[in-house]
Amino acid sequence: MRTKVAFRLLIAVALLLVASALPLSRSASAAETLRVGKAVPEAFSFVPLDIGMRKGFFAKQGLDIEAIAFTGDARMQQAMASDSLDIALGSGPAMAFIVKGAPIKAVAAMAGPPLLLAIVVRPDGPKTVADLKGKKIGVSTAGSLTYWLVSETSRRQGWGPKGIEIAPMGAMPGQIAALKRGDIDGSIMDIGNAFELEKRGEGRILVRFTDIKDFHIHVIFATDKLIAERPQALRGFLKGWFETIAFMRKNKAETVAIASEVTHKDAEITARVYDELMPMFSDDGRFAPSALVTLAKSYVELQLLPQEPDMRALYTEAFLPK
Repeated sequence: MRTKVAFRLLIAVALLLVASALPLSRSASAAETLRVGKAVPEAFSFVPLDIGMRKGFFAKQGLDIEAIAFTGDARMQQAMASDSLDIALGSGPAMAFIVKGAPIKAVAAMAGPPLLLAIVVRPDGPKTVADLKGKKIGVSTAGSLTYWLVSETSRRQGWGPKGIEIAPMGAMPGQIAALKRGDIDGSIMDIGNAFELEKRGEGRILVRFTDIKDFHIHVIFATDKLIAERPQALRGFLKGWFETIAFMRKNKAETVAIASEVTHKDAEITARVYDELMPMFSDDGRFAPSALVTLAKSYVELQLLPQEPDMRALYTEAFLPK
C-alpha cells in the first residue's frame, strides 16, 4: 500500500515539474525571428540595428534579429524579392523599386538629410567641385543613393546629370583600392571612411551634401508578406528601433564603443561620426512631404522611372509607434 502511495506521489511531483517547466520553455521559444538587411555593412547609419540587438530593445519586443549585410540597395532589394529578407534598411531612392513591382513597402522614414556621405578624392586630386567635370567617381551600384548624389552634384554645377562619369563599383574596399591606384578620380563614401582616409593622409573630402535638406537618405522597408502575415512583429521592430535611437541620443560613450567595433573605426573617428550623423536620424519615422517631393524627382533624374509616381502608394505609417 505504502509503495503505491509513494509511486502516486512521485508521479504527481513529476507532473508538477513538467507543468511548471512548460511556461519557461514556451517563453524561451517565443522569440520571433526577423531577417533584417543592411544596404552596406560598414556605415554608421545602420549601427542602430546592432545597438538595439546588443541592448535588448528588439528582444524586449519578443524578436530575434538575424542581421544580413549587402553591398548596395540593388542586391538587398533582390533579396527581399526572393523572400530572403523581412525588413531592409535602405535608401529613399530605393522606394522606386516598389513602382517596378517589388513586393515591399516603406514603413518608416529612418533618416533625413544625406549627412552620411561625402565625395572623397586623393590628396593630389581635384581641388574644387568645378574640377569634377568629366572625372570618374566610384559609387556602390547603378540607381543607388550614391549614384543619385553624384548625378545631382553634376546637375547643380550646370553640367546635366552626366557631367561627371559615374562608375558603379560595389563594396567600399574595392572603391578605396581603385582610388589609391588612380583607376577613379574620387569615390562617394560614408563619412567614417572619409575621416579615416583623411587621418591617414590618403584622401581628402571634397564634397559634403549638407545643403540638401528636404530628403530621406534612409528608409525602413518591409515585405508585403511580413505586413500581411506578421504585422505585430513589424510593429515590435519599429518600436525597438526608435527606442534604440532614443538610447543613442542619451548615451554617446556607449554608442561610440559599440559603433567603433561594428564599423571597425577607432573611437576618435567614431565620436566625430556620431556628432555629425545623430542629427539626421528620425525620432518617430514620419515621412516629410517635402522630402517625398525630392525623392519623386530623383527617380526621374536617375531614369529609374519615366515619370514621378504617386508617393502615397509607396509608404505607410500604420505600423509606427503611437
